[in-house]
Parts: sequence; C-alpha cells; structure tokens
Amino acid sequence: METSSSADTRIQPYRIDIPQREVDDLRDRLARTRWGGEIPGVGWSRGVPADYLKALAAYWADGFEWREAEAELNGFPQFTTEIDGQNIHFLHVRSKNPAAVPLLLLHDWPCSFVQFVEVVRPLAEHFHVVVTSTPGTGFSGPLGEAGWNTGRIAGAFVELMGRLGHGSYGVQGTGGGAWIAAEMGRRAPERIVGIHLNGLVTFPSGEAGELDGLTGPEQERLARLEDFQQDKMGFNAIQSTRPQTLAYGLHDSPVGQLAWIVEKFKEWTDPAAELPEDAVGRDRLLTNVSVYWFSGTAGSSANLYYEAGHDASAWAPKPRGTVPTGVAVALPTDIAIRRFAERDHNITYWSELERGGNFLALEQPEAFVADVLTFFGTLGS
Repeated sequence: METSSSADTRIQPYRIDIPQREVDDLRDRLARTRWGGEIPGVGWSRGVPADYLKALAAYWADGFEWREAEAELNGFPQFTTEIDGQNIHFLHVRSKNPAAVPLLLLHDWPCSFVQFVEVVRPLAEHFHVVVTSTPGTGFSGPLGEAGWNTGRIAGAFVELMGRLGHGSYGVQGTGGGAWIAAEMGRRAPERIVGIHLNGLVTFPSGEAGELDGLTGPEQERLARLEDFQQDKMGFNAIQSTRPQTLAYGLHDSPVGQLAWIVEKFKEWTDPAAELPEDAVGRDRLLTNVSVYWFSGTAGSSANLYYEAGHDASAWAPKPRGTVPTGVAVALPTDIAIRRFAERDHNITYWSELERGGNFLALEQPEAFVADVLTFFGTLGS
C-alpha cells in the first residue's frame, strides 16, 4: 500500500456521463450481431438460449433507456480517489443522523455498485453508506497493473474508509465481496464493528468427523457446492487462466458481454424466477451490463479471478476472524454451512431467508435491509 506523502489522496466528485457516440455505437453493434446457431431443444443446459438472448439484446438496443438509468445512478453522490496507484469509484451517502455508524457495501462479480441501488437510501436512514466499485470493475476503471488480489483490495478499502474519516465502521459483503469483507476484518479488526455477509461460500476442511451430524438442509447445501464445483465452474476456469483471451470477445461484442453476465444471473438467483429479469428486473439487469460495457472492464474484472487463482496466500491457513460476523443464508441457492463458517469467522448472528439468491440486495431488497439492521442491532450499533 502506498503511504508516501507524495501519494495523491484527493477525493474528486464524479458524475457518469457516457458520450452519445458510445451509446450509438452500442446500438449499432447490437444491430449488427452475427448470430450463430444452436442445437434445438437444449434450453439453458449448455448456456444462454439464442431466442432468449436475441429478445433481450433487441430490448437493450431499442427499449432500454441508458440515459434514464444514468440519471438514476447520478442521483447518488459519487466520487473517485486514487489508492495504491488505482482509481477507486464509490458512492458516499451520508445519513441525516450525524452519529450514524458508517457502513461499507462490497459487491460481487458479475454485478457492480448497481447491486445496491435498491437498498442505499433505506440503509442511509440508519448508516452513512459507502458503496465501492471493486478495482478493475465498473467506474473504478480497468486495472492499471497486475497484483490486485483479495488482500490488496481489502487493504485499499481500509485505506478508503480512513480517508473518508471513518475510524470505526461496519462492512457488508456479497459473494466475492464477502471474501474481501472477511479479509478487511483480519487486517483492521480494531476499526470494524461488525461484518454482515451473504452468498458466503464455506468449504469442508477434510478433517475426520466434520460432516457427522449435518442436518438434511446442510447436506443439500454441501451437495449444491459439489455440483457447483463439478458442473458450473467453467467461467472460473476461463477467467482464472486466460482472462486476456476472453476479454477480446467480451470487449468487442455487447451480446457476448450480455450473455456472459446473464448466464450467472440465471444460475445464481432464486430458482423460483424463471428468467434472470424475473429475479432482478430487466432494466436493472441491463443497467448492470451497461456499466461493464461502457466502462470497458470485462477484461479487468476477469483478471481479478486470475489474481485469486494465482495468489499463493489465498488458500493458505488464516487466523480465525475476530470481528463479530453475521451471515444471511438464502435457502434456495446458498451453500454456507454454519459449522464451517464458525471455524473461520466469529459468527454471532445467523439467519436463513426463504427467498432470494446471491444478489440478495437486488432480489429481496427489503429482506436484505431488515437483515443488515437486525445484525447490527445485535451489536448495539
């Protein structure tokens, strides 16, 4: 982490303003998509079905209004700053209560800060809310260099919260953001009052007897983890080994970028939703994809998986976290098992939600807000 006095620590106001020529270029590229064929009758089993994607791409080109989405996003105070040589984009929404506890929200791939737009204002009634764009994602811009692993990102966010004057704060992390949040807790336990996680991934250690006595639902989650590792990790294999090769296709083809993201929303949202937009809304889904497209961060966001996959410290034994930690489990999709979570984290709160998936803040915003408030309420915050 750069700490020299020469480092630029200025915080600059930021406003999204995509040039009209880029909006027109997106529509032109969508109109000129070269569609390949597909094997009939396979549905979603081999990826995104062509008929579905054609209809969604047509709406992106001629129905979705980027300027409306842009105006909504610009309704939140946004800023950028440079940390460790990397641009960092974030929202900072202060509560009307000056004594409110600050709360940092960390998103997951393939989402962006858009993941939290439904919950920022309700949370700001109780917290000073900071929403980051992960380095290499969205308007934090492409990565400037290699080495942005989970630890480095966590260190940057600790620096960010200090730079904003927040000496004590809470953290909420979803999916990949949960890994960053936990690492922040290890690096700055004296500053973080509590960590709330959803979409948490827990793994068995292989120790004898650790699977004894698992409940029926816990066994189902373990089977879900095994299925995910065996059948649904193709995206990870590509992004963690050849992100640059992948980037050419996603950066040049909006339909390629759309399909790459939409597939994950299909797989990682509540299965009760037939289509991704049934879970999060079509315009919200396309706003998120548009942020990736206009920021040109398909490649750098994929590189984050490369960094994680080649980080020797990522899977090394770590001390158990000491910061009070709450976990929200979306029963239809999540794989977290409490005994494994307690092995690695100081679990003081555990909830199980009947509906939702990995993108809980978008899928079930009211339940998400209620769970975050309940957890921090247990800490007397």
